[in-house]
Amino acid sequence: MSSSTSSSFIMADLQSSTSGARGPSSSRGPSSAHLDDDDNSDVDSLPSISSSILDGSSEDGLSDAQREWEASLEQLQLLLTMIVLPFAGKFLGRKFAYWSWARYMEWMHNVEVRWSSKTAFNAVGAVEAAATL
Repeated sequence: MSSSTSSSFIMADLQSSTSGARGPSSSRGPSSAHLDDDDNSDVDSLPSISSSILDGSSEDGLSDAQREWEASLEQLQLLLTMIVLPFAGKFLGRKFAYWSWARYMEWMHNVEVRWSSKTAFNAVGAVEAAATL
């Protein structure tokens, strides 16, 4: 009960402190002003993409080189997020899983785990990681 009354005092305090700064929009009440601030902060945290890339229209201020540079950066970003990071994550995840499994077996069951050829082990891990991509 006391937490609900303290939050109402906070909201009343918020309305009185922002009523002079907001002007005519303060008539909406404290809850709508608080929601608008949350919506703006959520939108501000999203990554922004330039509108020229999305709609394909050419602006007079941008040169051809600038448009090509932006398109190149977008392709590089897609390559990184769609191919490189998943492959690297899968490869490193498998290496960590094998390493942690070996440590567990040595600790729990006194079994020594050795790979006879580290290069063959790494090559097979890379092939397995790339097989499902």
